[in-house]
Parts: sequence; C-alpha cells; structure tokens
Amino acid sequence: MRRSAVGLAALALVLSACSTSEPAPTPVASSWSPAPVVPLESQPPPSLVVDQPLPAQLAQGLVVIRYRAENLRIVPVYGPNALDVTPRIGHIHVTVDDAPWHWADASGEPLIIQSLPPGPHSVWIGLADPTHKIMDSRTVTFVIPPGERHDHG
Repeated sequence: MRRSAVGLAALALVLSACSTSEPAPTPVASSWSPAPVVPLESQPPPSLVVDQPLPAQLAQGLVVIRYRAENLRIVPVYGPNALDVTPRIGHIHVTVDDAPWHWADASGEPLIIQSLPPGPHSVWIGLADPTHKIMDSRTVTFVIPPGERHDHG
C-alpha cells in the first residue's frame, strides 16, 4: 500500500512539472500552405516521362523501362467518380510492338518485359485517367541484340 502511495505522489509531481500556464504559440497563417486534404482548384496538365531501357539488361533480352507521371498519382482506382479526386489520379496503358491489345498497370513500378526476340521493338506507354482516357503518351524504341539469353522466369 505504501509503495502505491509513493508512486502516485511521484506521478503527480511529474505531471505538475510538465504542465505550463503559458498558451501554445499560434502559427502565422501566411506562412502555411493549404492543407493537402483541400481539393485543388486547378492543376497543371499531366505528363509522362519515360527513360530508355537499360542497355545492360537489353543485352540479356530483358527490357526494363522506368517512367514517372507528373501532375498525376499512379494508383489502382478506376471509374468516373475518381475523376473528381485531387490531386489527379490515373494509371498507364502499355502496348508492345503495335499489338492490337494493351494492358493497364497502376503499380508505378518500372515496366519489365522479357522474352522478346532479337531485333527492333517499340513500347507505347499511355498515361490514362480513371476512365481510361489517354492524357499523354510516349513511345520507346530499342533493339534486343542477338546473343546469349538468360532465363528470367
């Protein structure tokens, strides 16, 4: 019982030492930018930046393409209601060698394509809004050199 009373007295002493009668300083309103949860009134147009494939991997038959979106966040959210999200969100569409089909990707990670035969190739990357409307695109061309291939699977 005595140990509990000593503990409570120590706790009361610590709490009283930590309290202050001075009010907390208020931030100066002009030095703060808008909270990130406030919808943006306007946004610059989205754009896509795409790097050339890495040469060392091309020599092994592996295509690694880094990209980034500017003024758009890559996320797996789709549909017309997502058009109202600010900052803007979207994903990419990818077509290899003018294929009649494409795939969508919302990972934001580099594209990795393997098992293309030696020779010239192209990869089209489209920056799409949540309803799959293309807002910007880039085409990357490269050559897979002939030579020894390594299994990447």
